[in-house]
This record gives sequence, structure tokens and C-alpha cells, in this order.
Amino acid sequence: MGSVYRLTLQQLTGRWRLGIMTVLALMPVAITAVMLGSDHAPSVTEYEVAVLSAMLAGSIAPLVVLAIAAPAFANEVEDRTLANLTLTPLPRWQIVLPKLLATITIAGPFIAASALATSYIAFLGDFRAMLAVTVAALAGVVMYASAFVWLGLVTTQAIGLGLLYIVLWEGFFAGFVSGVRMLSIRHHTLALMHGLDPRRFAVYDHLSLPTVVATAVIVCSGLAFMSVRRLRRMDVP
Repeated sequence: MGSVYRLTLQQLTGRWRLGIMTVLALMPVAITAVMLGSDHAPSVTEYEVAVLSAMLAGSIAPLVVLAIAAPAFANEVEDRTLANLTLTPLPRWQIVLPKLLATITIAGPFIAASALATSYIAFLGDFRAMLAVTVAALAGVVMYASAFVWLGLVTTQAIGLGLLYIVLWEGFFAGFVSGVRMLSIRHHTLALMHGLDPRRFAVYDHLSLPTVVATAVIVCSGLAFMSVRRLRRMDVP
């Protein structure tokens, strides 16, 4: 299992991917500095909607994770090298888990650093607010990674479908259709942030902290199970 993890790290840490992730991770930090340095600084509600929700949790985090998670299996399916893994005596979960962990290992630090720096600037170094934003962002990374690793096993067009999911589901439907929010990773991320520090953020009707933690665990476990099941049943070329 360790060899699969190390091999995946090597495969997914190309220079262009790391460069793109760095640029994306810096965007919320730069936007926050510009917004708070202007003469018309936004309210807490405006800032949360524009930066923490729409940008960090709804765009930057899923894009960074998609760039890493989707190719974790999709590249091997496309290059017909997945058979090399499936022919080993490893159980299928010992192939899926290292792929998922490698994705989180690469994408997690970028999003955590972005969330930490963004919240430090926005909330003037308030430790609890910084912790809430950073932990929630990392939880979002784990949920997005679980979804996109599975998507990479289902189709070789994972990048394209992942972009459609980010734009249409997380960006459009989850933002304007209230019922869809229960099935939105972005809104679960925000609910966790609110639950960890309810005093700092805008007042919205989010899920309670125990509920959102339980939901996140169920979502990640369910998607990991689906990935293992898919790997067992798919025809590997």
C-alpha cells in the first residue's frame, strides 16, 4: 500500500499542476487583502458570500482537488496501466485508499495555507476564526477528493465532468436552490465553519455541527466504498 501511495505522489506532483495550484491558492488571499484595504470594506455577510463561500469553498478548493484527484485513476485507465495494479495481490481497498490519501496529501496543504492566510487577514489574527476556516476547508478537500477519485474511476472525462459539477452544481444550483444545499459539499464546508465558530460568521440556517460532521463521514465513506466497488467490477484493459 505504501508503494502505491508513493507512486501516486510522484505521478501527481508535476510542475504544471503545482504551479496552477499555487496560483489558485493565492487568489483568495490577494482578493481579501484588496477588499479589506479598500475604502469600502465588505460586511461579514458580503465577505463570507463572496470569498469564503463562492471563491474558497466553492471554486478554489474543488478546482485544486480536481486537478489532483481526477487523474489519480483516470490517467491509468487512459494509459492502460491500471492492470499493473489490479494484478497485484493487494485488496482493492489498499489501492483506492493510497490514491485518496495521496490526493489529500498534495492538495490539502495548498488549501490549508490559503484558508489560514485568508482568515488571518480577514479576521485580524483571530485564532478561533482561523481554525474554523482552515479545518472546514480541509474537510472540504477530503470530501471533494473522495468524489473526484471515484469520478476518475467511472470515466476518462473526469476533468470535464468535474468542471461541470463545480460550475453547475456547486456554483449555480447550490447557490440559488435551497433544497440542493443538502447535497452540496460547499455548503457542508460552510456549515462546519459556522459550527466551529458561530460568533464570527454571518447568520444562516446551516446544519448543526454534529450533523455536518456525521454527514461528512458518511459521504467520504460512501464514496470510498463506491470507488472500491467500481475497481472490483470494472473491466480493466
